[in-house]
Amino acid sequence: MSHRFLTNRSITMTMLIAAADIIAFHDECVANRSWAKTASARFAEGLWQFLELNHRFNNLLWDEEDLARRKDVADGEIAANKRAIDGYNQKRNDAIEKMDEVILSALSSAVAQPDCRLNSETAGSMVDRMSILALKIFHMGIQTQRSDASAEHVATCTAKLARLREQRADLASCLERLLADFATGKAYYKVYRQFKMYNDPTLNPYLYGAKKA
Repeated sequence: MSHRFLTNRSITMTMLIAAADIIAFHDECVANRSWAKTASARFAEGLWQFLELNHRFNNLLWDEEDLARRKDVADGEIAANKRAIDGYNQKRNDAIEKMDEVILSALSSAVAQPDCRLNSETAGSMVDRMSILALKIFHMGIQTQRSDASAEHVATCTAKLARLREQRADLASCLERLLADFATGKAYYKVYRQFKMYNDPTLNPYLYGAKKA
């Protein structure tokens, strides 16, 4: 598979990233169910490095979320799942912010037009949503192929699968429009820091309070 790399700030907007490349990469990784836990990183720098990290942690999150719903295991196992979810979610959000930092750096020379609009959603958050949609599409696809499920279940999941694919196509189009508009000064966005307070021992009162006690 050929990917467009962000290697320097002089690279043109059309070469920065393509939604079709993101979708292909996401789907390829999701299809290998052991990828997130066993595969080595493909990208060592630039935008794709953080896109890959984001997708890896979304895959790991998906599996932990499934495991956390079990009712036939000890509470300690569910607690371990919940702690893993917290850690992966933090790293997923960190990767979103890094993607946005790289993109904003690449587009820092764009000249804003007088009517330039502020976009509330960042490009990084759109890529994150595309990653999650890749997981939903893959797993919903499995449901449409179940021989042990009713015809009604298969039909319902087939309709949902079509809707998920439509949602991803729409999102991909919106991502490319945002980046193109940013490059031509028609739109811009900012890096919105998540500041996950519950993971910070200096901000979570149950953590810093426990230390005082």
